[in-house]
Amino acid sequence: MDKISIIGGNPLRGSIPIGGAKNAALPLMAACLLTSDTLTLSNLPHLVDVTTMACLLADFGVEIAMNDRGGSPAGGILELTAGLATGTTAPYNLVRKMRASVLVLGPLLARYGRAKVSLPGGCAIGTRPVDLHLKALAELGAEVKL
Repeated sequence: MDKISIIGGNPLRGSIPIGGAKNAALPLMAACLLTSDTLTLSNLPHLVDVTTMACLLADFGVEIAMNDRGGSPAGGILELTAGLATGTTAPYNLVRKMRASVLVLGPLLARYGRAKVSLPGGCAIGTRPVDLHLKALAELGAEVKL
């Protein structure tokens, strides 16, 4: 059996910066579509999916300001303002790049009463259905058409 042996005897002290998580950041970014107020997120990881989600939100009309803190391990700060957002159709060229694009469906539906998003792609580990998202929206009263 594999094991890790730690030999110490001294109390642990100090702090370690923890990087932001993509799977937490992407739903929070999509949530900006629910309000016209500015949403400020900090400690965002520097990842392609975060950039792709920012591009998708910008396509809806969300104003975006980012301070990357000069590549600091603490992550960037992102301000999202959807006050002038009007789009309800997600362009396929962005949606196909990441599965998390489905996360804009609920906020768009809640704010505008409609949303049109292609089935997402971008999953390197294989096909992962989004049927739970669609079923939840249908249970809440949305008419889902594939």
